[in-house]
Amino acid sequence: MPDLVAIYPGTFDPVTNGHTDLVQRASLLFSKVVVAVAQSADKEPFFSLDDRIRLAQEALAAHTNVEVCGFNSLLVDFMREKNATVIVRGLRAVSDFEYEFQLASMNRHLRDDIETVFLTPAEQYSYISSSLVREIAKLGGDISSFVPANVVAAIEQRIG
Repeated sequence: MPDLVAIYPGTFDPVTNGHTDLVQRASLLFSKVVVAVAQSADKEPFFSLDDRIRLAQEALAAHTNVEVCGFNSLLVDFMREKNATVIVRGLRAVSDFEYEFQLASMNRHLRDDIETVFLTPAEQYSYISSSLVREIAKLGGDISSFVPANVVAAIEQRIG
C-alpha cells in the first residue's frame, strides 16, 4: 500500500451508509484516510459539528486507519496540516461529475500537488444523500437502511 494520506471531505449531515462504504473502500487504498467534516457555516446543518464528528467516529470505529476530524478552512490548507495529497470524492451519478470536476480543478489550481480520486458507491447506496435522509426522517419515514444504527438513534432523538 502506498504511504499516502487521503482526505474525504464533506458535511456528513448525517453520515450515510454511502459515506461509510466509500470510506471503507478508500481505507483499503490509502495508508490513512482522514474524514474531514466541514463546519459549513453557509448551510443550516441538522447536527452540530461536534455531533457530526462523533457520529462519524462511531460509525467508522472499525477502520483503524481512519481518522475523523472537523475543519473550518480551505480544504487545501487543512490537507497541508494533515500531510495529505489526495482528495477522495464520491460520485453517485453522472450529474455529480461536473461540480466535482470543477472542485478538483480549483483545488489543483490552489495546490498543484493535490490529486482527486473519484469513487462510486456500491449500487445499493448510489441514490442515498444526506439531504434525502433528513427529509425522510423529518416526515416520519424509516431511514434504517440508509444510515448506520447510531445515526438512526441520534436522528430519532433529535426529531423527538
